[in-house]
This record gives sequence, C-alpha cells and structure tokens, in this order.
Amino acid sequence: MRSDAIKRGVARAPHRALLRATGQLRDEADFAKPFVAVCNSYVDIVPGHVHLQAFGQVVKDAVREAGGVPFEFNTIGVDDGIVMGHEGMRYSLPSRELIADCVETMAAAHCFDAMICIPNCDKITPGMLMGAARVNLPTIFVSGGPMLAGQDGEGNSSDLVTVFEAVGKHAAGQMSDERLFELERISCPTCGSCAGMFTANSMNCLCEALGIALPGNGTIPAVSPARRDLAREAATRLLDLVRSDVRFRDVVTPAAIDNAMALDVAMGGSTNTVLHVLALAHEAGLDYPISRFNDVSDRVPHLAKVSPAWDGPRQWHIQDVDAAGGVPALLAELAKRPGALHLDAPTVTGMTLGENLAHAANRNPACLRPLANPHSLRGALSVLFGNLAPEGAVIKVGAVEQHEQLFRGPARVFDGEEEALNAVVNRRVSPGDVIVVRHEGPRGGPGMREMLALSSTIKGIPALSASVALLTDGRFSGATRGLCIGHVSPEAAEAGPIGLLRDGDLISIDLGARRLDVALTDAELGARRQAWQAPEPRYTRGWLARYARLVGNASSGAVLT
Repeated sequence: MRSDAIKRGVARAPHRALLRATGQLRDEADFAKPFVAVCNSYVDIVPGHVHLQAFGQVVKDAVREAGGVPFEFNTIGVDDGIVMGHEGMRYSLPSRELIADCVETMAAAHCFDAMICIPNCDKITPGMLMGAARVNLPTIFVSGGPMLAGQDGEGNSSDLVTVFEAVGKHAAGQMSDERLFELERISCPTCGSCAGMFTANSMNCLCEALGIALPGNGTIPAVSPARRDLAREAATRLLDLVRSDVRFRDVVTPAAIDNAMALDVAMGGSTNTVLHVLALAHEAGLDYPISRFNDVSDRVPHLAKVSPAWDGPRQWHIQDVDAAGGVPALLAELAKRPGALHLDAPTVTGMTLGENLAHAANRNPACLRPLANPHSLRGALSVLFGNLAPEGAVIKVGAVEQHEQLFRGPARVFDGEEEALNAVVNRRVSPGDVIVVRHEGPRGGPGMREMLALSSTIKGIPALSASVALLTDGRFSGATRGLCIGHVSPEAAEAGPIGLLRDGDLISIDLGARRLDVALTDAELGARRQAWQAPEPRYTRGWLARYARLVGNASSGAVLT
C-alpha cells in the first residue's frame, strides 16, 4: 500500500508515533488497513456545504466499517451566489485551482491509499476532480446533494434564480417590496446545492456519467435519508476499488468525458461545465479539444429543460429529475440512440455504464422526455466560433427562446460588469443592442466573474428581456437563461477581438450555424490590434495578482500554466 511509506518499518517509528496521536488508529490492526483520505468541503457560509460536517462523519464511519482507516481534511469553498455581483466573485474560479492544489498536496504528501471526495457547490466539485486526476488514487465522489425548491402559498415554485430575476423586476417597478421579501425568504428552504440545473448540480450529475460517482449522486436531495445511504454505499465501494486497484484515471477517459458531456447537453447543464471538463482533461493528460463538445452535441438530443430553463408553462427542478428516475433514467433514454454513449465505459460501481442502466426507468416522460420527443435534435450547449471568437465561446442554447436563435445588432461595449449593470438599470441600453462586457476573462478580470446579477436583471426588465444579447469574456452562472454568450476567446486582455470592439460595431449571432461574428474586415481588426494597449492589472499583489500572471485561456479550461 502507498501508506506503507509512512507506517512500515523501524525508520517509521516517529511517523507511527504521530499517527497514534491523531486518535484515528484504534488498535495495532489499523496499521495494516488502507488509509483513506476523506476530502470534505464543509464550510458554514455555503448552504450547500453547511451540513457536510455531519455528512462527513457518516462517510468516515462507513469507511471504517468497510475496512479502511479514515482521515478527514477540508478544502475551502466559495459560494458563487453570495459573491455574485461584487469583487468577491473574482475569487470564485481561482478557488478551483486552490482546491485542486489542496487535494493534491494532502493526498500525495500523506501517502493515502484511496480517497473519497465530498463536494457540492460551485468550484469545489471541479477542483476536487482536478486534484484527484493528479494523484490518481482509487477515488469515489459523493456530493452533499441538492436543495429542495421553494414554494409560495399559491403553490408556485422558486429557487435562487427566481430571487435574482425578482431584483430586476423590482428595479423595473414590476414587483413590490413585499413580494421580493417573500421570495427572499422562501426560495432557498433547505441546505444543499441550489435547486436548478446550475453549475453545482450539473457537475454532480456529470460525475455519475463520468463513472466516478454512484447512481443518484447528482439528484438525491440533501435532506433525504437516501443521501446518507448513498454515502455508506460509496465508502463500501471505495474499499472494493482499493482491493482491485482501480484508479481515477482508469475510469476518467476521453470516452467517459464524452458520456459526461452527452448527459450535460441532454439535460441543459451549465456552460461552466465546458470550462471544468476542459480543465479535468488537462489534469488527466487527455487530449480533449473544445470543438469536441459540438461533436457530442450533434449526436445527442436535448431531453430535459430544468430551471433556469422553462418547459412551456412549467419549471422543473432537480427534485423532479430525481423523482423521474434521475441521471440513470436520462442516460437510459440516450442509450437507445446508437453512438450517443460509450456504454462499455467502466465505472466505480464495478460495472460498465451500460450495465448500470439495465434497470433504469423513466417515471416522468414530461420531465425527462423520451428519445422520440426531444426538445431539440441537437444538445443544449453549443460552442460558437467566428471572427469574434476564433477560439470559441459558449452558450446554453437550450435556455434560449426560438426567436433568439438569430440575432444581429450594434455593440454596446462596457469594460466590466458594474459599468454594464449600471447602464441597464438606468435605461442606457436599448432593445436590439448587443451588450458586450469585456476585461472579465480569466486573466483580465482576473477570475472570469459570472454575470448572474447582470443577466437576471436584464431578464427582469420586460423591455429588454428578449430583445438584447449579452456576450462576455467572463462567465455566466448555470442559473442564466437567454441569449447570453460567455467564455469569448481569446479574451480582451490577450488583445482578442472582443477587446477591439467599439460601440456601434455590428455583431451577428447565428446559433444554428454556431457562429459569432463582427462585421469588420481582417484588415480593420489588424489595425485596431496594432493600436491596442494592454490595460493595467487590477491587482499587483496577493493571490489574484499571481493568478492573473499564470492563468491560461478559457478555451483550454483556464488552468494555471
């Protein structure tokens, strides 16, 4: 065992003395057992993680019962909803790299034999995946589970994006103080990751399709007793993986990533998943170009519209997906289409993905549409290319209305989210405009902030809701809906085309053709690039200054170089 490096032989007597002092080794026999890292992300300020201290104890007890010795450590966690719309959001994406470094450091330095990861929200799941890819131990992910949706006295459901959009309606005079306060109080009623198909739930569902988590990981509610049963089962399976020496990179292959993205585009997951999957592929040493996402989307239909998307008059939430059969039910629908999935891909269950789906059943074809009745024949995420995005830009096309598939309008250029939000709130943006928010990329931001405050405010203003487009070299929350295009690459800080735009430049968006273009010749773009000057860095010291110097392009996952 790897842990023999810290516990075997006469020379390791000092190491064993320290290990005894932890109280985790209860008798001499424990020194012969696998040492299991329990990587938890418990923090008090994140509602998706506030319950994970107790949840981690369930996992540790199960690891011990299964024959391992658990050693728990914690990562940091940034709550994207709480840091949204201010300087704190600049730390969100960079926190992913810190978490990956933390996982690698703890697992490698202490010679653990295996690892069970307990993530839930925002950048924690991808950060742990990246760290797990580096250390390549037998590993299982078991998330803390999704929040239940809120419900008002009339039976209307709500979630976090409901509140963000309500702020826009309130600013437009379309909602009273009393109604806004009611939504604030009821929309996040339990612990867990926010109740829609936002980034956290998207990533936790993707872990199932990747094969690195057990069925149910993405959808069983945080407050359900079944979530604790899943944790116990995961701990038991982990010790089986140790005995059979099945490691992280044995499971996470290009085929597994294809399966994960097939699920993502079928269920309309967050655009952030593209960024995180590219980063995971990088850490796993896999060649997975951003253009491959479109290849997957071309062969996989869009089968589920979950909040923030609307399915006609109805808005589904993660608890509805779980009641319908969860991720296995959706994957089983996809499995009916030849070539949509790699069914022979191994998983941590000890069976192939196809074998895992043998008994899956779709219990609500209105929520999870059957293959014969998709929302669209092409998946719900697209990577756009063109002279405005030579290296790609990403949109959740499944949350865009049909009349918005083609859009052409003049650019309104803003250097930062606050400047754009101020213009929207004060009616300095007109219907037909393309709102361009730049210098918010990985390097230029730094940190590639999400724009949920801006996008949801636009959605809350009837005059603008369906009549403007929004594009940025930053990101959008998984709670975003509408014609919102992010990850425009190269970013403005690299003298990418988005950094060369001027007010009035005519921008064309064609989602069917996956094109994002500006009506400028190569010669004009070249002349503007010659005159371009790099902006002064926002930070000259501390973590964000180091991050800005080291971070790479969004088209390759915004990983540190």
